[in-house]
Amino acid sequence: MEVYVYKPREDSFLILRNIKRYIKLPSNYRVLDMGTGTGILAKKAAKSKHVKEVTACDINKKIIEELKKKTNNKKIKFIVSNLFSNIKTKFDIILFNPPYLPSKSKKIDIRIDGGKNGTEIIEKFLKQAKNHLKKDGKILLVCSSLNKNIENLFKKYIYNYKKIDEENFFFEKIYLYLLSA
Repeated sequence: MEVYVYKPREDSFLILRNIKRYIKLPSNYRVLDMGTGTGILAKKAAKSKHVKEVTACDINKKIIEELKKKTNNKKIKFIVSNLFSNIKTKFDIILFNPPYLPSKSKKIDIRIDGGKNGTEIIEKFLKQAKNHLKKDGKILLVCSSLNKNIENLFKKYIYNYKKIDEENFFFEKIYLYLLSA
């Protein structure tokens, strides 16, 4: 059965190339890959000798079922969850490449549409994420230049934040932020 999933693109690779910077000593990290899609970020994190466990979650049950069948890494646990609805633990690192594009029509594609301003999913995530971060935990979050006033959301929910990487395109810039509580 074919499951239609968001294929890794520049935004996924932006997180991918930065993961190793934040998974280092001390060991035994617990990592959450929120909205795992193809599982590319979970698989990369699980390769680190400093990672004890990776939880890969997605709202799409079919995606999770397919990943369970195709992934043979005992460090990765798969969960169906709408953001944090089925997440009960705390993590050292949360990876999130959310749907961040402003919705342009009534027909929503949950893989890419982040609501009217492109920040609705991000805001829901930010409201809940602190409850799932360990002390000194970090979040790697992708955003877009199309997300107006994104840093105001970080301030609203009282996160420390720093833009750590970006990619430039003719129609937008995508940013990778490092957040902490």
